[in-house]
Amino acid sequence: MFTRALILSGSALLLAGTSVAQSRYFFSVNWHGPTVGALDPFGTAITEGDILRPFNGTSMPELAPTSLPNISYTHTVPGLGLPGFCVGHPGGTPCVVEVDAFSRGGDKPFRPNFEIFPGDIMFSVDEFARGIPGGPAPNVNTESLAREAAPDAFLNLNFLPPGPFSPYAARNVGAIDGDGLPSASGYAYPGTGIKEPNTPFGGFPDTGDNKDAMDVVESLAPIGIAGPYYFSLDSSFFDARESAPNSASAVFNGFVGGDILRNGGGGAPTVWAPAWMLGLDLVGGPDSDDLDALILFENGDTIYQPSMSLYDWSVAGGTDMVVFSVRRGSAIIGMPDSLLGLPIEEGDLLVPPVPGSGALPGIFVPAEALGLATARAGMANLGDDITALDTIWTNLYDCDGDGIEDAVAIATGVVPDTNQNGVPDSCETIVIGTPFCLCPNIVAPCGNASPTTGCINVTGAGALLTGLGSTSVTSDNLILQTTDLPPATFSLMFMATSTSPPVPFGNGLRCLAGSAYRFNVTSTGSGTQNLGPGLAAYTVANNPVPGHIIAGSTWNFQNVYRDIPGPCGSFINWSSGLSVTFTP
Repeated sequence: MFTRALILSGSALLLAGTSVAQSRYFFSVNWHGPTVGALDPFGTAITEGDILRPFNGTSMPELAPTSLPNISYTHTVPGLGLPGFCVGHPGGTPCVVEVDAFSRGGDKPFRPNFEIFPGDIMFSVDEFARGIPGGPAPNVNTESLAREAAPDAFLNLNFLPPGPFSPYAARNVGAIDGDGLPSASGYAYPGTGIKEPNTPFGGFPDTGDNKDAMDVVESLAPIGIAGPYYFSLDSSFFDARESAPNSASAVFNGFVGGDILRNGGGGAPTVWAPAWMLGLDLVGGPDSDDLDALILFENGDTIYQPSMSLYDWSVAGGTDMVVFSVRRGSAIIGMPDSLLGLPIEEGDLLVPPVPGSGALPGIFVPAEALGLATARAGMANLGDDITALDTIWTNLYDCDGDGIEDAVAIATGVVPDTNQNGVPDSCETIVIGTPFCLCPNIVAPCGNASPTTGCINVTGAGALLTGLGSTSVTSDNLILQTTDLPPATFSLMFMATSTSPPVPFGNGLRCLAGSAYRFNVTSTGSGTQNLGPGLAAYTVANNPVPGHIIAGSTWNFQNVYRDIPGPCGSFINWSSGLSVTFTP
């Protein structure tokens, strides 16, 4: 269970979303992007070799995240075991630790004679991807036009036959965003705290991030959070679209870009599945192919046991399921695959060759079936490149409990989403206003910080001001609700024309500025206080004309209250603030 919140200028939506499984979302970013070199919330510089997760109580993407992700598994020991000298390099040359693909080994396996359900496959693309135009939005095509596809993750929108199957055009839908804010396409969905937009121009640094590896660990998966990590490093060959070589992290560490590595949580990584066993590096020689995204269902013995026939991973005591894609510029792109005889594309999901099929990988899910453009179909000079990949055991976001991933249900018209925020309308409760004057450590008067409310008071919590009802002056039904006040004392609500940086005042912070007006002194009751409805009428009856609440006016509210004995030795404290723009 978890809550997602989106705060927008003028009004806000409190969005409740429920997942049927407790999940955690892990990912990495490409070395070209602005998140590399930035400090995570604990003050450590992020690198392209670190495995990240959203910095919140759920470790899952949320709408409008407020901070960068934090490092979950470092690229060094005791994480992935790569060199420890990389400390981040904003806009500079790459460190030799870039992780291209990552899995905990518990991804959902494909099963014979079972369709691939909508939402089963999650993937990311790079900033040059364009997708197949048309179909429900948001998708790779709409987000690429907004320059915001590269930090996102998308789901297959259609039922797909069991692989392998010949290419045909299907669709995808955006499910996880980069920053969690509405894009230029008009859509919003849960984000991870990384940067967008990312303008495709070649060279570096990029304007935004490019998601480079991805893994969702769920309660239904046959693994926990601790345990072996499986990953691949970056090749060294030249990338024509980026006009630069890849980072060569694989070769520097004694591997090739097609190897799948394993680390059990300490020491240096070892090769789990060598490139040649996956059908890689057979055309262009060592390090000529780059495994760029990975789905892995490991059978539990941590030793690679290649599949002898498709789906032999799905039976008791079976083999390991390895599904992957290769990077743009790999030598096998354009070569005939071993299952369908079709030219391999950088957006295809491939499986290692099985005995009797040929030496090269086979196309298991063609790129077109994921809504991606391919040179094979004449849709692009170079195909769309998948950069991260996973399979999902259960719905990550299903707030209405209909058994369908919210993004899929919205895109297929099962449920409405009239404001295009990625949440079914039935899951939303309207809340009014934009909060301000919160109390982080850097401004708390005496260490009584509370970064999501006003400063902590005698109750051990901070007072939070929210708005209920609507912004309509005609309806005049706005209620200003303050929670976590000290009980049985007095408070006084102010409204002002502008705000200022936080100023310590008593046990709290004052952030009102400009012309200010007050309402009547009221009792805090049991600790929750409601002021309104009728606020507009009150101002017309009691304030001069400049102090009237009218349509088009913006007013900033903050509650001051008695706080005895206050944590800072003062007798008064302040709630957080709330800015409201009123409508007719």
